Amino acid sequence: MPKRKVRVDELLRREISTLLHTDYQSEGVYTTISEVDVSPDLRQAQVYYSVLGGEQREKEAQRFFRVKASEIRFKVGKRVVLKYLPFFTFVRDDSLKRGFGLIEKLDDLDEKP
Repeated sequence: MPKRKVRVDELLRREISTLLHTDYQSEGVYTTISEVDVSPDLRQAQVYYSVLGGEQREKEAQRFFRVKASEIRFKVGKRVVLKYLPFFTFVRDDSLKRGFGLIEKLDDLDEKP
């Protein structure tokens, strides 16, 4: 993987996370930006987020990102200087749930004789 792509991924992840926790404190308090995956041409970015709380908080976060995606992109563009600022697509990251499910299954196997 090219080093530039990795650096851009991490830079955008950090900036979006900072923006959520400074400008959108009430909405961003339960949200964590876990990963950003920028396309090779730097025109599109998948922003993966996870939400603490129940299903209601996940729906609120999904609605928030759908409404505020262009505003977040605009504000990140003011902070980050890139030739092309990618368009953000926010995707819920289920890796934590899958990880906990896998750990529970392994624990169940451990407990059985």
